[in-house]
Amino acid sequence: MKELSDINQFLGCETPAKWLENALENQDVMLIDHAHCEKKAAMTALNLMHRYPENADLLMKMSRLAREELRHFEQVMKFIKQRKLRYTNLSASRYASCLREHVRTKEPEKITDVLIIGAFIEARSCERFAKIAPHLEEKLGDFYLSLLKSEARHYQDYLSLAQNYAQGNGKDSNRKGTVNIQGRISFFRDVEAKLILEPDTVFRFHSGPVY
Repeated sequence: MKELSDINQFLGCETPAKWLENALENQDVMLIDHAHCEKKAAMTALNLMHRYPENADLLMKMSRLAREELRHFEQVMKFIKQRKLRYTNLSASRYASCLREHVRTKEPEKITDVLIIGAFIEARSCERFAKIAPHLEEKLGDFYLSLLKSEARHYQDYLSLAQNYAQGNGKDSNRKGTVNIQGRISFFRDVEAKLILEPDTVFRFHSGPVY
């Protein structure tokens, strides 16, 4: 899958083997947290639509993304029900909040950073689905593999929107012309890789390894 190859190059590191071990030992927690992740992804897309209504490209991409993420939420919930698990609140991992600590406050830098972070979250999800799928029972593994195409497209959508805003084609900007966002991508790549590689205190879908 070419998209997965591109994603692996985009990310700054590979998911550690220890995280995979954690996930296989905590599949119930993984499924419940995965459901929360899909719901949060849909909420993020809807919030962006509300905050930046002037950008038609963002509205269309985020509308489609929100629908797909909610559909994925429903599909994960079916696995949770089949396993007779109780869908309950879980404490969030530090992953997304630590990434967002570095978002700049002025527009369009703020929305550019938010969209780049969205790309990393979607890319990491895609990488982890591909990594764990072969080790799961067949139906769940096949489901995770089925998510790869949409997650890869979500990552690409976030990146293209980030470039769009950086060039001044979005809200609250007078900037025009080509703007290189590679510096910010590199910055968040380093931050994201550190969160993925460093030991964590609790296992979650986007956590680091727990020892």
